[in-house]
Amino acid sequence: IPHFAISIAVMQDKKITAGLIFDPARNECFFAETGKGAFLNERRIRVSGRRQFGDAVFATGIPFLGRGTEASDTIFLAECNAVMKKSAGVRRFGAASLDLAWVAAGRYDGFWERGLSLWDIAAGHIIVREAGGFVSDFQSRDISLETGDIVAANSALHTPLLKLLHEGRDSLSQ
Repeated sequence: IPHFAISIAVMQDKKITAGLIFDPARNECFFAETGKGAFLNERRIRVSGRRQFGDAVFATGIPFLGRGTEASDTIFLAECNAVMKKSAGVRRFGAASLDLAWVAAGRYDGFWERGLSLWDIAAGHIIVREAGGFVSDFQSRDISLETGDIVAANSALHTPLLKLLHEGRDSLSQ
């Protein structure tokens, strides 16, 4: 499955100011700079305009052997179950940076994952925002670059996605 990328971000004064994600398998270069928009090769990109959660397709990362704990696996399964019940589908290809680039290009309607490294999400973070999307942690705070917990989507789907992720997690305590 040729889903991998080179991801580079520029950070100045603890803020990401530019990002580039290159997909060599497809020869696609996603890039953005603060205040200048997001691009795929030479073409401007925007997040999807989809407004109905039931029509939306989301991407995520699944905990794998040696990475997650039993608790994190259980939380992920509850979150994924909640999103799958209300959306058109959930996909997992395995490159968070490229998944975020695909959110920016409108190929996915949203993305979520926990415990990522800065290098996994920094470039995608600015590319999604410059493409008109929302990026936060699971509490809707602007600290995903610090925590590694990220939720990204367009303006119509970001809050409903957060709500479903919380409902999934809250279902574990019932």
